[in-house]
Amino acid sequence: MSTTFPSFVLSKDNRVYLLVAVIGAIIQLIIFKLCYPYADFFSDSYSYIFAAAARYDVNIWPIGYSKFLWLFRHITSSDTAVVGFQYLFGQLIALYFFFTLLYFYTPARQISTIIFVCLFFNPLLLYLSNYISSDALFLGLSLLWVVQLLWIIHRPRPYQILVHALLIAVLFTLRYNAMFYPIISAIALLISRRALVWKLIGIALPLGLIFLFINHTKNSAYTLTGTRQFSIFGGWQMANNALYMYPFITENGQPPVECREFDQEVKRFFGKYHENAKTVSPRDGAFYIKYPKAPLKQYLATHVDIDKDSTNGIAAWGAVAPIYGSYGRFLILRHPIAFARYFLLPNALNYCSPPLEKLERYNLGQEEVYPMAARWFHYPSTRVKAISLEIQGAILMLFPGLFLVVNLLFIWTLILWIKSRHTRAKDKSFQHALLIISLLVLANCGFSILASPIVFRYQVFPMTLFFSFSLLMAGRLDLFSAPSPQGS
Repeated sequence: MSTTFPSFVLSKDNRVYLLVAVIGAIIQLIIFKLCYPYADFFSDSYSYIFAAAARYDVNIWPIGYSKFLWLFRHITSSDTAVVGFQYLFGQLIALYFFFTLLYFYTPARQISTIIFVCLFFNPLLLYLSNYISSDALFLGLSLLWVVQLLWIIHRPRPYQILVHALLIAVLFTLRYNAMFYPIISAIALLISRRALVWKLIGIALPLGLIFLFINHTKNSAYTLTGTRQFSIFGGWQMANNALYMYPFITENGQPPVECREFDQEVKRFFGKYHENAKTVSPRDGAFYIKYPKAPLKQYLATHVDIDKDSTNGIAAWGAVAPIYGSYGRFLILRHPIAFARYFLLPNALNYCSPPLEKLERYNLGQEEVYPMAARWFHYPSTRVKAISLEIQGAILMLFPGLFLVVNLLFIWTLILWIKSRHTRAKDKSFQHALLIISLLVLANCGFSILASPIVFRYQVFPMTLFFSFSLLMAGRLDLFSAPSPQGS
């Protein structure tokens, strides 16, 4: 391919896409912010804001987004600027992704147009960007990471090694879903046309940066909570996941010494709510973390003086997290079949149709925000307003179903692609890219099911890849071509 990428993007045919995307993004953002003049908040938002204001290096959630808020505050305190940046940054990366697909795979015009419309005229991306949350940034940077992998496969250059390593490190600070990204990157580097030494450097460098971040986080957690732990929320999550099966198991054995008081709290709760607890599933989200009467919150309240915690719960949550993690591991290892039946299987069904969760209502249906948010963004009061608190649920209600359709479409086209030996044989470059995307979405599925109750906002990234590469495969297999008349 002799045409450079910038020349390709600015060519006569592609300038229309570029102008429509840029103008469309600006108009959509203006209209959206007229309807939703304030950002959207939920519990995680306040945790991010507090850690940013306190300049902590550790939080209940990954610290990356708090650092983003802290840095952004040096430019402006406007929540509209934060939302606008999140949306326009995501659209810019989507443009890079879109033109990369066109540059390397030259899909038919109708396929390009379908992908274009779904990427750039999608209300989901506006609602996601309106959250004070890591979701939109993680989506945009994950898409940028995939673009980098495609360039590493097709047009490897030395500078990509450093850019790629920094990108993975930043993603890891935003959300721990990025844990499996280095594995996918390693495979992409191994199949790229690079010297072995560059491949090894490309694999080792992000791992080294991640190790440094983990070590720094553990040290910061020790300073704040008294224990060296990488993920404060991880212990809570593991206990939550294990407790879904608790009403269905009869013999638990003796838990580790440090967990025995917590075990008594668990027994008291399920002794009182045993039958009702049988109806709780991962479909209800992180129920045992959120429900105030559940063992995790009750044990926290009786063993930690929350009123004296000046860290917005970070130190308190961190103090009990190792106990919860140890207890969760104990139950899971002792009852792996029950765990698979009552957590993994229902969560796998969740993956097929993930709940909208926080996306159902603006600001969780409330007309006020916490004072810390009002102070951080210089609101005149804690009151917020929107065109409607409920309408976004109606607008987005079809997306979980579309996620299932897109999954099935990807599987169907992938099967047809595997069967089409002739097409594959003459399209090796696309085959390598498809291998990476297939492994990525498979790893995402496995990680999502194992890690926590699945919600839709975590699946927007794989949905984008599913959809785009399903259409690219369909085009290469001539599935969009009109059948020739019989007898011709």
